[in-house]
Amino acid sequence: MVSATQIKKPEGPAALLAQAEEYAVSKTRKSTRMAIGLAMMAGLFIGLAFVFYLTVTTGSNAGWGITRLLGGLAFSMGLILVVLGGAELFTSTVLSMLARANGKISTAGLLHTWARVYLGNLLGALLLVLIVMTAGLYQLDDGQWGLNALHVAQHKLHHTWIQAFALGVLCNLLVCLAIWMTFTSQNPLTKAVMVILPVAMFVSTGFEHSVANMFMVPLGMSIATFAPDSFWQAVGASPDAFSDLNLARFISANLIPVTLGNILGGAGLVGMGYWLIINPEREKKTAQIASLALPSASYSESAIMTQETLTIEKHMKPAQCALNARQYVADALEKLNQYQLSGAPVLDDDGDLVGFFSVQDVLVDLWWNDYQPDMDAKVESLMRTEVQTVDAEQSVIELAQYMSIDNKVVYPVSDTGIATHFTNQSALERAKTQTVSRPYIYPVMRDNQLVGVITRADVVRALAPLYGNAIDILPADAKEGLVTA
Repeated sequence: MVSATQIKKPEGPAALLAQAEEYAVSKTRKSTRMAIGLAMMAGLFIGLAFVFYLTVTTGSNAGWGITRLLGGLAFSMGLILVVLGGAELFTSTVLSMLARANGKISTAGLLHTWARVYLGNLLGALLLVLIVMTAGLYQLDDGQWGLNALHVAQHKLHHTWIQAFALGVLCNLLVCLAIWMTFTSQNPLTKAVMVILPVAMFVSTGFEHSVANMFMVPLGMSIATFAPDSFWQAVGASPDAFSDLNLARFISANLIPVTLGNILGGAGLVGMGYWLIINPEREKKTAQIASLALPSASYSESAIMTQETLTIEKHMKPAQCALNARQYVADALEKLNQYQLSGAPVLDDDGDLVGFFSVQDVLVDLWWNDYQPDMDAKVESLMRTEVQTVDAEQSVIELAQYMSIDNKVVYPVSDTGIATHFTNQSALERAKTQTVSRPYIYPVMRDNQLVGVITRADVVRALAPLYGNAIDILPADAKEGLVTA
């Protein structure tokens, strides 16, 4: 019986943290053009959500709490669009602090990531203000829609500085917890449902969101400045009553404290809060190795091979082909070409196996970034942390069977011998038509230390004598028996 080993994926909170770290790193790998473009989309989405909020709450007689709840549920559309549309929202991008905590980006890189998304959100929000004003939406319901917008915008500028900061903390605590929950599912509908209540709570309770304010306050300022006299006559109000809606007050009394509060609530309380509780470096170092049972190989009398002759150790490539986690991707690709490999194990600075890097990961990353690679990207940002390994003393034959045969397909029976699938195909026919998803390259370990790698091609070369001079791979006593015969 042979076993392959696998670095366990973390479970529970550690699994969510691992997902969050991948999410954080992905924020830093996008090109500036793509990041700003996707951020503009997010600014538009959040602005559209506020348009929905204003429409739902204008003229409502459902009572203070119910009206705000309905508005909050409507506003949740914004984060749903961001999550499912893959847009870049500043209040969730602050989770890239995890990438800084893990040393995967510099402080300058972190601030650059935040700045370009913040700028894109602002541009997208202002673009929507222009469209909304051009469409004259402020005149809906005889101008009550616009008056509602004015009151909401004005209210946002009358918090004290510390109050605005605290409301920003509370807001992004909920936004980032909503994003954090989406890491538990790959189903789009599930993700959408998960974000509704946290968003509805922060909106209905009056917490402050910097990107939402980039749309809402400039919209109020635009209505106060450009609305015609007919609008003011219809609502029975004067533009002088909203003279406090100005750029200087918006920036000093709202945008700055709310933005800082959003950073603390998202990057601090959620991101770094979980990171400090579940130290990722400690989790990586103490990752347990679990054995995966491989099927026992059967040997024909005409092809007897000894464990001594066909051990993996004798057919593997040397460990020098391993990569370092902090190695640049460009250098890693050059090394793979040198050893004619499509992937290689990744070691940390202490020589411990921490992942596997393949050209498949590079191709996916290139596609995601429109084939404009980040030349500062390192192996650790693209590698996979789930690795199947083999032991140096294992048999090549057993590894070959594991790579090529799925016992659940060829022998569809449970552990108790009960058939799980009925078919009239022979075992050979099932084996030929099966689809086996197994790695092509395996790190080779001895005493939990990497000593080499073995590829599918190495396995084929090791078994090639079966088609040639088979006597060379027979044990000595078997050779003598054949000669005597």
